[in-house]
Amino acid sequence: MAGAATTAPMDIDAAAPPHSKGKAPLSAAAAVRSSPWVEKYRPQSLADVAAHRDIVDTIDRLTDENRLPHLLLYGPPGTGKTSTILAVARKIYGSQYGNMILELNASDERGIGVVRQQIQDFASAHSLSFGAKPAVKLVLLDEADAMTKDAQFALRRVIEKYTRSTRFALICNHVNKIIPALQSRCTRFRFAPLDGSHVSERLQHIIKSEGLDVDEGGLTALVRLSSGDMRKALNILQSTHMASQQITEEAVYLCTGNPMPKDIEQIAFWLLNEPFSTSFKYISDMKMRKGLALIDIIREVTMFVFKIKMPCNVRVKLINDLADIEYRLTFACNDKLQLGALISTFTSARTAMVAAAD
Repeated sequence: MAGAATTAPMDIDAAAPPHSKGKAPLSAAAAVRSSPWVEKYRPQSLADVAAHRDIVDTIDRLTDENRLPHLLLYGPPGTGKTSTILAVARKIYGSQYGNMILELNASDERGIGVVRQQIQDFASAHSLSFGAKPAVKLVLLDEADAMTKDAQFALRRVIEKYTRSTRFALICNHVNKIIPALQSRCTRFRFAPLDGSHVSERLQHIIKSEGLDVDEGGLTALVRLSSGDMRKALNILQSTHMASQQITEEAVYLCTGNPMPKDIEQIAFWLLNEPFSTSFKYISDMKMRKGLALIDIIREVTMFVFKIKMPCNVRVKLINDLADIEYRLTFACNDKLQLGALISTFTSARTAMVAAAD
């Protein structure tokens, strides 16, 4: 009995190590599968950047000639600003990348204390260089438009003082929030929203790498919903893949919650042809059945208004009213009341078009 009592715990302990060994590869594989594709497929070199070849080639040439200035990269999100400057840093520093670059997200650390401590300490420290000349360090300030005015004025002085040893790269969405004194010290490059062909080309590369089943309608929907934002396109692609094995147009729209084009056409038909009460009932039923947001419907209907023929004065009044309704919805106004306002403005537009025809 005593012998049996001693062997049971030993059997359990002996079985534990194989179990723990077999678990590690599974967790590692799961980590690879769950990694965001935005980071997994981030360009590692300037040649991999999807668009803006004129800007990329200019920065590449300045880097080759060792004449890199302070940079101010601005434009909408997901257009390659951060990826471009990180690729430049990898090209300049290679294996010394981690020691020669200070990367800060200015929306988190945006006070004057960060400029006076972290940035100034990094800029004033002597850089380690194995070449004939001391290497120039790089300070990367992402979302610099979130920095306070005091911090920006302090940064202006730091840039002046340490220009010989450090280059500064400022990245922002709204250049008008950067003080003129900083703008004048940097070479500015605007990153426009990506062209649909560039987004489609990059998506096809990722679809092939991941072995996804995406039809033509699904790819078109991804490009359309991204609105030139590559980060948004990749996030939609990954989330749709998690929800559906086959990525179709319907799957993309269902995953994002956006109204499908055929739904917008149907809603526009009701708005332009049906009486007020009928339109209100049909659109309310569709909203409830498909889980659509009124603000998304209004944005899509606005684009539809630009495509149909109507007198200019009617179109101007209609667009102005739709803008007012969208503005009110951003302040969480009552959905039913704003839906009534949407139908009312189309009813008035119909009356004006009939009067213009007569």
